[in-house]
Amino acid sequence: MTSPETPRSLTLAYVPGATPAKWVRIWRERFPDIAIDLVALDVAATASAVAGGVVDIAITRLPDALNHGDAGPHHTISLYEETTVVVLPKDHGLTAGDELTFDDVADESFLWPLEESLALPARPGVAVDHRPETVADAIELVAAGVGQLVVPQSLARLHHRKDLVYRPLVDAQTSTVGLLWPDPTSELCAEFIGIVRGRKATSSRGRSEPAPKRSAKEKAAAKQARRQAAGKVPGTGKGSARRRSR
Repeated sequence: MTSPETPRSLTLAYVPGATPAKWVRIWRERFPDIAIDLVALDVAATASAVAGGVVDIAITRLPDALNHGDAGPHHTISLYEETTVVVLPKDHGLTAGDELTFDDVADESFLWPLEESLALPARPGVAVDHRPETVADAIELVAAGVGQLVVPQSLARLHHRKDLVYRPLVDAQTSTVGLLWPDPTSELCAEFIGIVRGRKATSSRGRSEPAPKRSAKEKAAAKQARRQAAGKVPGTGKGSARRRSR
């Protein structure tokens, strides 16, 4: 990370429910002279933000983000899977169980926000005609008894309220949280990816160049030099002197 052309900041986008705090803290400890700027974006906006250079790298939901926009030449890696849950009023009859299935909620009304956080190939229950703008708006309508809501578990936690609960929807697909960044991979993106993958500071990319490979002749010469320094080369030790004096 010594090139004068290296940008002095990294712009990281993250979607609701994602928690980049740990990685940001490590970045700031490891690279105190290189700022990391955070940008909160909806899932639908991350692909275009990456393609347009608005952000350098994004923590988003995959492949959902790529269904909403063209990221251009890019790379992705999956980080973890999130359980899909149903958010419903605390006094709803379905809260009696610890988990739910599509059959359990087949007759329920569901809200599907325009700000989709999770694209399901098959939707449970019956869709409410009104589509709220955001997940936060949908949460308010769930509390008002208009319908239920399907979201990744982290969003249910983010919008937690005392009058609502959530239950895992066990036969729904999980939500994949991952990294999205442009191709080619910049040096700063490579450093951030290394942090996310658990690479230690001592093994960080760009910190040192690998030692050049030596030829067999050079290796043999170095070995002989070490042996001479240790007094182990024939003709240089005390034992050899005694043998010559006989």
